[in-house]
Amino acid sequence: MTSTCLEPAASAEYEPGTVLVLDDDAMVLDALGGLFRSLDMDVALFASEAELMAYPLPDTPCCLLLDVRLGGASGLDLQSRLGQSGVGMPIIFMTGYGDVAMTAAAMKAGAVDFLTKPILETSLIAAVSAALDRDRSRRRGMRRTDAIRRGFATLTPREAEVMGMAVSGLLNKQIAGEIGISEVTVKIHRGQAMRKMNARSFADLVLMGQELGLYRDAARRARQFADA
Repeated sequence: MTSTCLEPAASAEYEPGTVLVLDDDAMVLDALGGLFRSLDMDVALFASEAELMAYPLPDTPCCLLLDVRLGGASGLDLQSRLGQSGVGMPIIFMTGYGDVAMTAAAMKAGAVDFLTKPILETSLIAAVSAALDRDRSRRRGMRRTDAIRRGFATLTPREAEVMGMAVSGLLNKQIAGEIGISEVTVKIHRGQAMRKMNARSFADLVLMGQELGLYRDAARRARQFADA
């Protein structure tokens, strides 16, 4: 395996999904690999954390099926390391121990499910399907955010300034007064921002501004303007 350390690799835009399985029990790995392949699902099997971390994560929806105990190591620690490294795929824990405290810790840290062995196939398939759907939603959100950022990068400094103030709730007259331009010019800049951002409505532009963090920044300016 390569040493790309879970960096996304170039691949097709949409795939049914890839299930990553990490378990130090070879029999469990073989059984789970056979199950997912029988469902025509892509699966990658790992017997150690090192193998997983060296795996180039495909650019498709993924989820990780993770044994909570890995030869003395903790799957919870691995969950934490993955989160710190920016890997956002959903994690499903498997355990042979009905540990309520451990379950609570895993779920609090972002695990989407916690399955106790022996695991019913129907429960496992349902959990994996839900996790892949969740990752598809996450990836759609990331693509939307990337598109919003690309659109915002095309705005002129004045258009970006007007957009930030408008999404904070300032009226055109207030914006014009603060930055020293006419209301007509404010409307032009606002219209240009909507066009370049592909906003279907002003409400859509507000949502984009919130996603970019403009709302927070502009709101502070709005309060300063109101207090002046």
